[in-house]
Amino acid sequence: MRYLPAVIVDVVLVLIFAAIGRASHDENPAGFLLTAWPFLIALLLGHLLAALLPGRPRRPWSLLWGGVVWVVTVAGGMLIRVLSGDTAEVPFIIVATIVLGVFLVGWRAITALLRRRRAAGTSDAGIAEDVSDADDVSDAADVSDDTVSDDTVSDADVTTTHDDPEDQAR
Repeated sequence: MRYLPAVIVDVVLVLIFAAIGRASHDENPAGFLLTAWPFLIALLLGHLLAALLPGRPRRPWSLLWGGVVWVVTVAGGMLIRVLSGDTAEVPFIIVATIVLGVFLVGWRAITALLRRRRAAGTSDAGIAEDVSDADDVSDAADVSDDTVSDDTVSDADVTTTHDDPEDQAR
Protein backbone atom coordinates (compact mmCIF):
# COMPACT_ATOMS: atom_id res chain seq x y z
CA MET A 1 0.00 0.00 0.00
CA ARG A 2 2.97 2.34 0.37
CA TYR A 3 3.09 2.59 -3.43
CA LEU A 4 -0.47 3.82 -3.85
CA PRO A 5 0.00 7.52 -2.95
CA ALA A 6 2.88 7.91 -5.42
CA VAL A 7 0.92 6.12 -8.15
CA ILE A 8 -2.10 8.36 -7.54
CA VAL A 9 0.02 11.54 -7.71
CA ASP A 10 1.65 10.32 -10.92
CA VAL A 11 -1.69 9.40 -12.51
CA VAL A 12 -3.11 12.83 -11.71
CA LEU A 13 -0.03 14.51 -13.18
CA VAL A 14 -0.26 12.46 -16.40
CA LEU A 15 -3.95 13.41 -16.69
CA ILE A 16 -3.04 17.09 -16.18
CA PHE A 17 -0.33 16.75 -18.85
CA ALA A 18 -2.88 15.35 -21.32
CA ALA A 19 -5.52 17.98 -20.52
CA ILE A 20 -3.03 20.85 -20.87
CA GLY A 21 -1.77 19.41 -24.14
CA ARG A 22 -5.23 19.12 -25.64
CA ALA A 23 -6.22 22.59 -24.49
CA SER A 24 -3.04 24.11 -25.95
CA HIS A 25 -4.01 22.75 -29.39
CA ASP A 26 -7.58 24.02 -29.16
CA GLU A 27 -8.86 20.47 -28.85
CA ASN A 28 -11.63 19.55 -26.49
CA PRO A 29 -9.92 19.10 -23.10
CA ALA A 30 -12.70 16.68 -22.13
CA GLY A 31 -11.12 14.14 -24.50
CA PHE A 32 -7.89 14.11 -22.49
CA LEU A 33 -8.30 10.39 -21.79
CA LEU A 34 -7.71 9.72 -25.51
CA THR A 35 -4.32 11.36 -25.14
CA ALA A 36 -3.57 10.04 -21.65
CA TRP A 37 -4.37 6.33 -21.90
CA PRO A 38 -1.08 5.18 -23.51
CA PHE A 39 0.89 7.14 -20.93
CA LEU A 40 -1.23 5.80 -18.07
CA ILE A 41 -0.53 2.21 -19.14
CA ALA A 42 3.18 2.98 -19.49
CA LEU A 43 3.13 4.76 -16.11
CA LEU A 44 1.80 1.65 -14.38
CA LEU A 45 4.42 -0.45 -16.16
CA GLY A 46 7.06 2.04 -14.98
CA HIS A 47 5.95 1.66 -11.37
CA LEU A 48 5.98 -2.12 -11.74
CA LEU A 49 9.48 -2.06 -13.21
CA ALA A 50 10.73 0.29 -10.49
CA ALA A 51 9.28 -2.02 -7.83
CA LEU A 52 11.04 -5.03 -9.37
CA LEU A 53 14.46 -3.43 -9.75
CA PRO A 54 17.05 -4.84 -7.36
CA GLY A 55 18.85 -2.59 -4.94
CA ARG A 56 17.93 0.56 -3.10
CA PRO A 57 16.12 2.85 -2.82
CA ARG A 58 12.83 1.00 -2.98
CA ARG A 59 10.68 4.00 -2.12
CA PRO A 60 8.17 5.24 -4.70
CA TRP A 61 8.82 8.86 -3.75
CA SER A 62 12.58 8.63 -4.38
CA LEU A 63 14.28 10.35 -7.31
CA LEU A 64 15.58 7.05 -8.69
CA TRP A 65 12.08 5.58 -8.68
CA GLY A 66 10.78 8.72 -10.38
CA GLY A 67 13.48 8.53 -13.03
CA VAL A 68 12.54 4.95 -13.88
CA VAL A 69 8.84 5.83 -14.01
CA TRP A 70 9.53 8.89 -16.17
CA VAL A 71 11.63 7.06 -18.77
CA VAL A 72 9.21 4.13 -19.02
CA THR A 73 6.19 6.46 -19.16
CA VAL A 74 7.59 8.53 -22.02
CA ALA A 75 9.10 5.67 -24.05
CA GLY A 76 6.25 3.26 -23.40
CA GLY A 77 3.58 5.90 -23.93
CA MET A 78 5.03 6.88 -27.29
CA LEU A 79 5.36 3.25 -28.35
CA ILE A 80 1.77 2.46 -27.38
CA ARG A 81 0.56 5.60 -29.21
CA VAL A 82 2.31 4.54 -32.41
CA LEU A 83 1.19 0.90 -32.14
CA SER A 84 -2.42 2.05 -31.65
CA GLY A 85 -2.30 4.09 -34.86
CA ASP A 86 -1.76 7.53 -33.36
CA THR A 87 1.20 9.79 -34.09
CA ALA A 88 4.32 10.64 -32.15
CA GLU A 89 5.86 13.66 -33.87
CA VAL A 90 9.29 14.84 -32.72
CA PRO A 91 8.00 18.10 -31.14
CA PHE A 92 5.41 16.11 -29.17
CA ILE A 93 8.10 13.68 -27.99
CA ILE A 94 10.29 16.58 -26.83
CA VAL A 95 7.47 18.37 -25.03
CA ALA A 96 6.15 15.17 -23.43
CA THR A 97 9.65 14.22 -22.26
CA ILE A 98 10.24 17.62 -20.65
CA VAL A 99 6.79 18.07 -19.11
CA LEU A 100 6.52 14.53 -17.79
CA GLY A 101 10.07 14.79 -16.44
CA VAL A 102 9.23 17.96 -14.57
CA PHE A 103 5.99 16.41 -13.29
CA LEU A 104 7.11 12.87 -12.42
CA VAL A 105 10.58 13.68 -11.09
CA GLY A 106 9.84 17.23 -9.94
CA TRP A 107 7.41 16.38 -7.17
CA ARG A 108 9.85 13.77 -5.89
CA ALA A 109 12.69 16.32 -5.87
CA ILE A 110 10.53 18.73 -3.87
CA THR A 111 9.61 15.92 -1.47
CA ALA A 112 13.29 14.97 -1.05
CA LEU A 113 14.19 18.59 -0.37
CA LEU A 114 11.46 18.93 2.24
CA ARG A 115 12.41 15.62 3.89
CA ARG A 116 16.06 16.67 3.97
CA ARG A 117 15.18 20.00 5.56
CA ARG A 118 13.02 18.30 8.16
CA ALA A 119 15.72 15.71 8.90
CA ALA A 120 18.40 18.38 9.17
CA GLY A 121 16.22 20.47 11.48
CA THR A 122 15.28 17.65 13.85
CA SER A 123 18.33 15.39 13.86
CA ASP A 124 20.40 17.50 16.25
CA ALA A 125 19.73 20.80 18.01
CA GLY A 126 23.36 21.82 17.39
CA ILE A 127 22.86 21.99 13.64
CA ALA A 128 20.62 25.04 13.80
CA GLU A 129 23.23 26.90 15.84
CA ASP A 130 26.10 26.01 13.50
CA VAL A 131 24.32 26.71 10.22
CA SER A 132 24.00 30.40 9.45
CA ASP A 133 21.09 29.97 7.04
CA ALA A 134 18.91 27.03 8.07
CA ASP A 135 16.89 27.34 4.85
CA ASP A 136 19.89 26.47 2.69
CA VAL A 137 20.07 22.69 2.41
CA SER A 138 23.58 22.74 1.00
CA ASP A 139 24.85 24.55 4.09
CA ALA A 140 23.11 22.02 6.33
CA ALA A 141 24.78 19.18 4.44
CA ASP A 142 28.21 20.80 4.84
CA VAL A 143 28.13 20.81 8.66
CA SER A 144 31.03 18.74 9.97
CA ASP A 145 30.51 15.22 11.28
CA ASP A 146 31.61 16.36 14.76
CA THR A 147 28.59 18.64 15.02
CA VAL A 148 26.10 16.15 13.63
CA SER A 149 27.51 13.18 15.59
CA ASP A 150 26.70 9.95 13.74
CA ASP A 151 23.57 11.17 11.92
CA THR A 152 23.82 11.05 8.14
CA VAL A 153 21.41 12.09 5.43
CA SER A 154 21.63 9.93 2.33
CA ASP A 155 21.18 11.61 -1.05
CA ALA A 156 19.48 8.51 -2.44
CA ASP A 157 16.61 8.03 -0.04
CA VAL A 158 16.88 10.96 2.38
CA THR A 159 16.56 9.00 5.60
CA THR A 160 18.32 9.49 8.90
CA THR A 161 20.33 6.57 10.24
CA HIS A 162 21.93 6.17 13.64
CA ASP A 163 25.01 4.02 14.18
CA ASP A 164 25.25 4.71 17.90
CA PRO A 165 22.64 2.95 20.11
CA GLU A 166 22.66 5.93 22.49
CA ASP A 167 21.60 8.20 19.60
CA GLN A 168 18.68 5.87 18.85
CA ALA A 169 17.39 6.29 22.40
CA ARG A 170 17.14 10.09 21.94
